[in-house]
Amino acid sequence: MSPSVPLQEMIRAIRSARTQCEERGVIQRECAAIRAQFRQADNGGRSHNLAKLLYVHMLGYPAHFGQMECVRMIASPRYSEKRVGYLGAMMLLDEKQDASLLITNSIKNDLSHSSQYVQSLALCTLACMGSAEMCRDLAPEIDRLLRASNSYIKKKAALCAVHIVRKVHDLGELFAPAARSLLAEKNHGVLNGAVVLITELCERNPETLERFRKTVPDLVQIMKGLVISGYSPEHDVAGVSDPFLQVRILRLLRILGRNNEAASDAMNDLLAQVLAVNILGRFLLNNDRNIRYIAMTSLQRIVGTDHTAVQRHRGTIVDCLKDHDASVKRRALELSLSLVSASNIRSMMKELLLFLSSCPPELRGNAASGIFNAAERYAPSQRWHIDTILHVLTTAGGDVRDETVPNLIQLITNASELHCYTVHKLYRAVLTDISQQPLVQVACWCIGEYGDLLLRGECQDTEPVQVTEDDVLDALETVLQSHMSSPATRGFALTATMKLSTRITDNVEAAVLERMPVIEKNSPGHTNGESTGDTVKEIQPTKVKQGEPLLPQQPANQVCDLLDLLGGSEEPLQPSPGQGSTALGLSINTVNPAGGDLLDLLGGLELTPAAPAPTVTVYEKSGVTLTLSCEKQSDSGLTVTLTASNSTDSDISNFTLQAAVPKSVQLHMKAPSGDSLPARGTAKVTQMVVLNNPNKVNLKMRIRISYTNQGSSFQDTVQVDSFPGLNAAVH
Repeated sequence: MSPSVPLQEMIRAIRSARTQCEERGVIQRECAAIRAQFRQADNGGRSHNLAKLLYVHMLGYPAHFGQMECVRMIASPRYSEKRVGYLGAMMLLDEKQDASLLITNSIKNDLSHSSQYVQSLALCTLACMGSAEMCRDLAPEIDRLLRASNSYIKKKAALCAVHIVRKVHDLGELFAPAARSLLAEKNHGVLNGAVVLITELCERNPETLERFRKTVPDLVQIMKGLVISGYSPEHDVAGVSDPFLQVRILRLLRILGRNNEAASDAMNDLLAQVLAVNILGRFLLNNDRNIRYIAMTSLQRIVGTDHTAVQRHRGTIVDCLKDHDASVKRRALELSLSLVSASNIRSMMKELLLFLSSCPPELRGNAASGIFNAAERYAPSQRWHIDTILHVLTTAGGDVRDETVPNLIQLITNASELHCYTVHKLYRAVLTDISQQPLVQVACWCIGEYGDLLLRGECQDTEPVQVTEDDVLDALETVLQSHMSSPATRGFALTATMKLSTRITDNVEAAVLERMPVIEKNSPGHTNGESTGDTVKEIQPTKVKQGEPLLPQQPANQVCDLLDLLGGSEEPLQPSPGQGSTALGLSINTVNPAGGDLLDLLGGLELTPAAPAPTVTVYEKSGVTLTLSCEKQSDSGLTVTLTASNSTDSDISNFTLQAAVPKSVQLHMKAPSGDSLPARGTAKVTQMVVLNNPNKVNLKMRIRISYTNQGSSFQDTVQVDSFPGLNAAVH
C-alpha cells in the first residue's frame, strides 16, 4: 500500500485484514507514511493525513505524534484545515498537555473572526478541552459573544460558558447578567443553553440562586408555551414539543423552588395546571372508559380558567362523542360545548349538529340547548344563526325548551333582510315534515307575517318556487287537521290564517291585522313591555252615579264600526232596555253573518272541540298521586300523559318517573315538565310517553316512581295492565 492512499482506501484495507496482526501491519505502515509527510515543510495533504490519523486514534492505536500538526492547522487561514485541526485538538489534546497552551492565542483570534463557522469551531474546542488558564484568559470573549445578535453563536457561547463556570467557579458572576437576558430568546437552542447555564450558576452560588428566583414567572411561561403549543416539526419528538428543554426547565424550577415558599407559589398553580392538562389529554386516549370519563370531568373544571390549554385536545374530546358509553358521551358533550368560541364556532357546530342527529334521546335536550346558547353568543351572521336553529328544530324539535319558539321569532323579526329567505325555507320544511311542533309553530307564524313575500316567489337566496294562495292555505289546513298538531300549534295556524286574510284577499280591510313590529327581547324576569318587578296597580271598578247613563252613545257606534270591518251588520246595536243602568245587552242581527267569509278561507273546515281524554288514578300513596290519561294517535300509536301531584305539607324534590313496556312495544319518554312537586298540590309535574305497538300485543306498562321528601329518598313501582277506555287493572 502506497503512503498516499486516500482515507477511504485505508479504511477498506484495515477492514479487509483477516487477523489482528495483519491489521497492525497496515496501521504501522500508514502511520510511518503520515510521519514522513508531517516532516515535510510544504505538505499539501496535511488535512488529509490528519484525518487518517484521527481514524487510527479512534481504533485505539497511538496517535500522539499528530498533536503539533493540530496546532499548526488551527493557525492556518484555510477553513478546511482549521476544521480538521480543531477536531484533532479536541480528540488528541487535553488540559494536561503542554501543547494545549499553544492554541490559546489562535482560539482568541478565531473568536473574533468574521465567519460564524470559524467562531463556532473555537467555541466548541474551548468548551471541550479548555483548561482553567485558558478559561480565565478567554472568559471576556465568551461574555461578549453571549450578547451577540446571532442565535447560532449565542447557543454555543452559552454552552462554552457552562464549561468555564465548571472549571473556574469565580467566573460565574461574569455570565449572570447575560444568562438572564437569554431567557427572552425564541430560539430553542439558545433557551437550552441559557437554562443549563443558569442551572449551573444556581447550584454553585447561593447568592446567584436568590437573584435568579425572580425568573420563575419567565420560566413558567416558557414551559406553558411548550406544553400548549401546536405541532412543530422542528421541535416535535414523539408528539411532545421539545421534551429536552421541558426537562431542563423542570430541573431548574426544582432548584429555584427548593426551601422558598414565594418561588414555589409562583410556579405551582400555573405549572401544575399546564402539566395536568397535558396528562389529562393523554388520558383521553386511554381504552378504559372510566379513565376517559375522569379525564373529561377534570378538564371541565379547568376549561374555565385555562381555555387555551384545553383547546389543544379539542379533536380528542370531539371523538369521545362517538363513544358507546352514555356517561362518556354526556361528559364529552358538556366539554365540547364549553370549548366553543368565536374562532371555532363553524367547525365545532358541524360536529355538534352531526352528534345531535344520532345522539340518544336523553341527550337531545341538553345538546339542543347548548347549541342554541353557543349560536346566540358566537354566531358569525344572522343567516347562519337562523339556519343553525332551524337545523336543530328539524332534527330534535320535540326536545327543545318552550322558550325556543319565541326566541326564534324574535330573531327572525329583527333580521328584516332575511324575511323572504326564512319564510321560503320554513314553508318547505312544513311541506316535508309537520311532526316537529316547534318548527311548525315558527313556520305558521312566519307564513302569517310574511306570506305576501312567499307568494311573490322572488327570493335571491333560495331557488325560485311559485307558491299560490291555495298552496299556502292547504299547508295550514294540513296542520290544523293533523293528529300530531298540539293545541298551541293549531292556534298558530289559525292566527296565520286570519293574518293571511288581510294580506292575500280583499274580503277584510287591511287595517284589522297589521304586521307585527320588531320585538324587543326582554331580560329574564320581565314581561313584554314592562318589568315584573314594578308594582302592579289593581284596576279599580268605576263607580257610576245614580241617574247617569252607563255608556255614552258613541261606544255603541264604535262597536258597530269595528264589526263593519268584518263584513258589517245590517242593524245598529241597541242597549237592552231590560237591563237598566247596570248592564249592557247587545242584540246582533245574524241573518247574514260576516264571520262566515273568514271561515270560508278554510274550505268549510269544521272545528269541533275535542272530548277530554279519560283519566284514571294509577298510584296514590304518602300524599303522592299519579294519574294517567291516553290519546290514540294511530292504529298502533298511543300517547300516554302521566300527571303527578303532592298533597303533603312539604315540598318533594328529585321527582322522576321511569317506565318499562314489553320488548315488542317501542317507548319514547318526553322531557318532564319539572322535577319538583310543591306542597298542597299547588303545581303538578306532567310527562308524556309515546308508545308504538306495531304487533298489537297486550299492552302493559310498569312505572317506577322516585322522589326525595324531607331528606329521605322514596321509590315505588306500579303496574298498569290496561289503559283508560277499558277496565283498568292496577297493581
